[in-house]
Amino acid sequence: MPRALVIGNGKILVNFDAKLNMRDFYYPYVGQMNHIMGHKNRIGAWVDGRFLWCEDERWQHTLRYLPDSLVTDVKSTCPELGLELTLNDAVHFRRNILLRRLTVRNLTAAEREVRLFFTHDFSINQTDVGDTALFDPLSRVMIHYKLNRVFLIGAAVKGRAEENPFFQYATGTKRFGGAEGTWRDAEDGQLEGNPVAQGSVDSAVSIRFVIGPHGEQELWYWIAVGESLAEARELNAQVKRDGLDALLHETKVYWQTWVTRNPLDFGDLPPQVIEAYKRSLLVVRTQTDQRGAILAANDTDIMETNRDHYSYLWPRDGALVAYALDSAGYHEISKRFFRFCTNLLSPEGFFWHKYNPDGSLGSSWHPWVRDGKPQYPIQEDETALVLWALWHHYECTRNLEFIEELYAPLIQRAANFLVSYRDPQTHLPAASYDLWEERRGIFTFTAAAVYAALKAAGNFARLFGHYRRALTYEVAAGEVKEAILTYLWDEKNSRFLRGVYPTAEGLVKDYTLESSVFGVCEFGVLPPTDPLVVKTMRAIKDGLWVKSRVGGVARYTNDYYHQKSQDIATIPGNPWFVPTLWLALWLIEVAGELPELHSALNLLEWCVEHSSEAGMMAEQVDPYSGTPLSVSPLTWSHSTYVLAVQRYLRRYRQLTGRQEPPA
Repeated sequence: MPRALVIGNGKILVNFDAKLNMRDFYYPYVGQMNHIMGHKNRIGAWVDGRFLWCEDERWQHTLRYLPDSLVTDVKSTCPELGLELTLNDAVHFRRNILLRRLTVRNLTAAEREVRLFFTHDFSINQTDVGDTALFDPLSRVMIHYKLNRVFLIGAAVKGRAEENPFFQYATGTKRFGGAEGTWRDAEDGQLEGNPVAQGSVDSAVSIRFVIGPHGEQELWYWIAVGESLAEARELNAQVKRDGLDALLHETKVYWQTWVTRNPLDFGDLPPQVIEAYKRSLLVVRTQTDQRGAILAANDTDIMETNRDHYSYLWPRDGALVAYALDSAGYHEISKRFFRFCTNLLSPEGFFWHKYNPDGSLGSSWHPWVRDGKPQYPIQEDETALVLWALWHHYECTRNLEFIEELYAPLIQRAANFLVSYRDPQTHLPAASYDLWEERRGIFTFTAAAVYAALKAAGNFARLFGHYRRALTYEVAAGEVKEAILTYLWDEKNSRFLRGVYPTAEGLVKDYTLESSVFGVCEFGVLPPTDPLVVKTMRAIKDGLWVKSRVGGVARYTNDYYHQKSQDIATIPGNPWFVPTLWLALWLIEVAGELPELHSALNLLEWCVEHSSEAGMMAEQVDPYSGTPLSVSPLTWSHSTYVLAVQRYLRRYRQLTGRQEPPA
């Protein structure tokens, strides 16, 4: 189930599904470690002798956020129980505390006793071995801990803060020895009070209160996270001292200030497109670790079909996200990313496939040997795009001191690798894996990225008076550009090839219609209005548009990943947000008047229409139903949307003569 709501602060990331189950809890890195691992942490309600979990189909949920914030605004109604819940959840913007405010409304004309149940299914440090769950009677809290990770669960009934908040509690064994977990114990409305459990454990607590006819009661619930019991207890004390309402309010205001801090004239964009822009910025922020890693996605349901996940930094994704953030004025996030990347570069000068949020090497399926010969298991565009995005960062900030810090350890080393890693005859980049991580060869997207990186490297070298080095990079960039036009343009089909494959007999052409050749204009090999680009983008628009009621652009012809149809003429592949937005970006650049610009606006609106109720953009959607496929939210989808809105507004100002708002 895609993640319906995401909240975080750069050290904690918490994800909820559409049934109010908390499914992921990452700490101390965004994307590492997941202490829930996709298991359901439920909310349930008992009233008038009847019990239902909120994931039951008899509950109806409306899932949104408070405007311009990372505070949720959830309404859940169960006519059968005569109850309505309003939930406001947030991770405090600075302190490591999950804050939850619940307002329970009695929809009947009778006074009623209500019990709310919360379950805690932690697998601390991503394993259920050696966990402890216990009830602390002195602090009146539930605690889960292992090693240097402590999760302290507290609660209060508003107006009764000094009372013991928990009516009942239980700890027990889960998924071991035939035991399902203490959540089953809750379904009769009673918890048996076992005070401690060790091993593969979970816990449950209940809060009891009485609500008058058509009345309501507010509850506070929180999880304080620390590296020691003392740290978690101090955070617990802060919640009690400052009040959860105050902490929630300051978190809401912080994010509202953050997302609106760069003034924008949104021109003729409709409200839903503007709202999606701000939501995308906030979603990207939740997927970004405070220490610099930008994670691709953190939806662990993908592990049901693949025993791995997207909780990695791909330097390519990170660079593209950083580029969009710089375009939107969020330079401090990009700066942390580039500094983080400097420590990841290999001795040879390239980036490996992907990395964990702490900077360690991520998992990979790229072999180090092919046909008995060693090879670099890399996607070369990842190295190139970091340099391309870094030059854009400099253009936005003019922070020469920062560039000087990165010049020798990152820029020179990566650029030198890109110069050397080329075919001596064609001057094309040597073979590596494509951006979709599916095939090895020489690809138009990669070659265009290498061209842009070498141009950027030349610019950087000139900043420091290194003119001979700059010339080396610039000559190499020119050779790559000439090679792209010579070997990767297909005259017969009047469009750029996906790529070519080196063989003993020569280069074998890949004629697959491929959306990523958009990189030729995005990375500056040719302008968007160049006839070769125009022919290519028109071919993509015609050939990769999904011809169902859903629409959208596929990655390439006959895309097999999560494939839903073999009718390739109608459904060339599932529609993806990123390729759809690539088409929008090109349409923006070639628009000569407002009606032409509005064709790109239609694609921005397509993204809004196929986002979730709360504004989450997945990787791709089902070509028939439009429901999310693969992971959701995907950071790259949201960042590309941010970039497209920024480019739209720039073009809108150019076409209308309106001035850019002052910073």
